Amino acid sequence: MATAEVYHAGVYFTGHVQGVGFRYTALEVAREFEVAGYVTNLLDGRVQLEVEGTKAEVLAYVARVQERMHGHIRQTEQHGHLRPAQFRGFTIQ
Repeated sequence: MATAEVYHAGVYFTGHVQGVGFRYTALEVAREFEVAGYVTNLLDGRVQLEVEGTKAEVLAYVARVQERMHGHIRQTEQHGHLRPAQFRGFTIQ
């Protein structure tokens, strides 16, 4: 039996996004949506968000994170596509 495909988004946030509760906020917001994935700080100062679910849930989730952290984000780079589900739950890495 084939695994159902989900919408996956890889999102990179640039700005003053580390040390401001960004990952914790992303985790808290994830509880409001049917999404799975993780958020992590990158060595170059960006925050990486990997998230999957229905396209509508993923896009609404990313928009809510951007809304909550708007004062810290200077640039957002986002790529999305369909793929088999790879995550269970949402975590901070």
